[in-house]
Amino acid sequence: MKFVFASIVIALFASASFAQTAAPSTPKAHSKKPVSVKKVPAATHHQAVEEATPTEDANPADKLNAAELEIAKRVQTGDIQCELGQKVSIKPMRREGYFFVSRGINKFVMHPVESRTGAIRLEDPARGALWLQLANKSMLMSQKEGKRLADDCQSPEQVDYAKNMRPVNLLEPAK
Repeated sequence: MKFVFASIVIALFASASFAQTAAPSTPKAHSKKPVSVKKVPAATHHQAVEEATPTEDANPADKLNAAELEIAKRVQTGDIQCELGQKVSIKPMRREGYFFVSRGINKFVMHPVESRTGAIRLEDPARGALWLQLANKSMLMSQKEGKRLADDCQSPEQVDYAKNMRPVNLLEPAK
């Protein structure tokens, strides 16, 4: 009985493996030239789209109020060094209160937005980007992707401020 059962199992495995082997190809199939398919990597395509997107000449329709124009005067511009060797470039645009912010292939047209905390906040609502400038550091965030694009960015003024910051011990009573 064991012999019959083993013979049936071996026959089933042999037929299953025979069904999976490739059929021999005909000579006509090899006579055609193979077609080469050139795929563009997604990162290259994304980079090409970002670089082709006009940002400097963008003409935002909204107007800034007096408080937002005051915030724009406090924005630190130039090339700002960030952690991991990254660099963010902030340049004022021709239109008052608007800034051209770029990091690598990411380019944004930002304008100031009032915040409750007093931090300087620049936004590009079309591309979902945010530049947050504190007294001791700044960061560039993507609201669409939900992540930081550049962190711990410091202009020379922010480096000086960070050096002069005193640590606060919350466990000691106030003096």
